[in-house]
Amino acid sequence: MRMPYLVLPIALSVVSLARAQALPPGPPVVVVQGEGVLRMAPDQAFVRIGAESRSRNPRDAQSANAEAMTGVQQRVAAAGVPRDAIRTLAVALQQEFDYADGRQTLRGYVARNVVEVRVDELSRLAAVLDASVGAGATSIQALRFEVKQRAEVERDALAQAVADALARAEAAARGAGRMVDRVVRIEEAGAPSVARPQAMEMARMAADAAPATPVAEGEIEIRARVTVTAALK
Repeated sequence: MRMPYLVLPIALSVVSLARAQALPPGPPVVVVQGEGVLRMAPDQAFVRIGAESRSRNPRDAQSANAEAMTGVQQRVAAAGVPRDAIRTLAVALQQEFDYADGRQTLRGYVARNVVEVRVDELSRLAAVLDASVGAGATSIQALRFEVKQRAEVERDALAQAVADALARAEAAARGAGRMVDRVVRIEEAGAPSVARPQAMEMARMAADAAPATPVAEGEIEIRARVTVTAALK
């Protein structure tokens, strides 16, 4: 009957040992976050261009859409965009219905084709947009500005973020009457953030009846965030 009294001290000893093992060994540390921000003018753009065609007959809808998108790609290429800078994102053919008095009636078919165009010379961007609409595009769905040397810029932002974190660690250490001894760990907080794409919608219009599309590139902002753990002395 003495067994219960023997089990309790053993259990307490095991818990105490586990807690002791969980304590971080070595000198005290400080954990800080740092951020690096780089702003620059973009030198590249990506734009999604769509063509939409409708017909009572699916073959006619698809044929008209293929003709429209072929014309768009030819005009875009003529505006100075190389063929390898144009890629198809989506091709679709769907039924469309009318609904009345609780009944569904087939209206016809809609064919869609969406391409993404990479523009490496921003001076040509307005001409590309106008040429695509004049050739039969029915929508410009998104415009995203970029920098060609993105990997290099991201590394620079990351180095800036680490330097910011180290400065914060040193300030925190001084406040505690200590000094930073060494960096124990550096963790990058997710992928570098960038400005979001600009959404655009453009109705089809006659190319010779509309002024050139104004485009303002602005600046691209690339951010990097890190968490640094540093040992103190």
